[in-house]
Amino acid sequence: MPFVRIDLSKKYPDGFAQQVGDIIYGAMRQHFNVPEDDKFQIITKHDANELVIPKSYLGIEYSEDIIFIQATISEGRSTQMKKSLYQAICDGLVEKLKVRPQDILINLVEVNKENWSFGHGVMHYAPKDQ
Repeated sequence: MPFVRIDLSKKYPDGFAQQVGDIIYGAMRQHFNVPEDDKFQIITKHDANELVIPKSYLGIEYSEDIIFIQATISEGRSTQMKKSLYQAICDGLVEKLKVRPQDILINLVEVNKENWSFGHGVMHYAPKDQ
C-alpha cells in the first residue's frame, strides 16, 4: 500500500522516470512485501529552478540530477527493512540508470492503516471491531 512520489529534473530523457518508478516498486516488492499490482506512483518532472537543494548536507554533495523519492507507507516495518529498502533503491538506480548515489534522496512517511481509502470512500483497512 505504498503511495510513492518521484520528483526529478525535466532534463532526464523520456521513459527515465518510469524506470525509476519500476526500480522503486521492485525494491518495495522485495523488501517491504508489497503485493503485486500495489503500485501507486506520481511522477513529476521539474524545471531546474523548482528543485531547491543545498550544495551539500551531512557531507553529501548534491547535483542538479537529484531525485526525490517520498513514499507514504503503513506503519510497522522495522528499521532493518527500511535500511534494506533504501539500499536496494540506491543500488538499482546506480546499477541500472547510472544515477549518482549522492543524488538519491528518500523519505518515508508512515501512517496508520486506517488512513487509506483506495476508492468508493471505503476505509479498506478499518479495524475489524469498528
